[in-house]
Amino acid sequence: MTKKILSWAFIALVLAFVYAPIVVLIIFSFTDATILGQWGGFSLDLFKRLFTVPEMRKMIVNTIVLALLAGVISTVLGTLGAMGIFYAKKGWGKVLQGASNINVINAEIVIAVSLALVSSIFVFNMTYYSLLIGHVAFCTPFVVLSVIPKLKQMDPSLYEAALDLGASPAKALFKVVLPEILPGIVSGFLLALTLSLDDYIITSFTKPAEFDTISTYVYNAVKNTAKSELPAFRALAAVIFLIIVIVVVVLNVRAAGKNKQIAKMEKGKK
Repeated sequence: MTKKILSWAFIALVLAFVYAPIVVLIIFSFTDATILGQWGGFSLDLFKRLFTVPEMRKMIVNTIVLALLAGVISTVLGTLGAMGIFYAKKGWGKVLQGASNINVINAEIVIAVSLALVSSIFVFNMTYYSLLIGHVAFCTPFVVLSVIPKLKQMDPSLYEAALDLGASPAKALFKVVLPEILPGIVSGFLLALTLSLDDYIITSFTKPAEFDTISTYVYNAVKNTAKSELPAFRALAAVIFLIIVIVVVVLNVRAAGKNKQIAKMEKGKK
């Protein structure tokens, strides 16, 4: 009994350590006090600023559009790359997977400087194209990491069996392979989306001068607090956290439902 109480106490302590700062931030997003930690009365003013201040509205839209574009492109490239690595010969597959993992373990500043250098050689230096290419180059290897485990869990003979039954290569890919690895693709997309939303270093090295995302805007707001909408970021953080919680809950509920259906099917077969 004592062991159980201690284990639950340890779990509660870890959760409190991780989530207590976020809870405090959410609470103080409902007051318009300029200084964090001072309660100026209940107010929704910070949430209103997110949608009424043109500068903040533009920054949020920039961030979301960039993250969606980078997420979609990275997911497509990462899924194709993962399938290429999986179906390649063993020697080449290991080499390609190792090359893909370099950007995962590499320092982000190295990636940012190298992308800025390459962009400066071509005509798209410090433009929206260089920014998008930078985010895609950064996010794609993480998509590969998410999709490859699902490919390894899949029966490798499924694709060949579909071809033997008369399916074209494209039909076998879309009807057999992609549905099997869809959870990995969705996880890779969400990971790429999160990385793009959160990135600062690569963004600051590749973005146009007049373009701001949440990360670069926050950095500039911290440097110049007198002329910024810094308190409104408490509300923005609360909104982002709420969206992430909703997405995680929905995905977990769907996964639990799918597992129950599989368990019922297996019991029926027995």
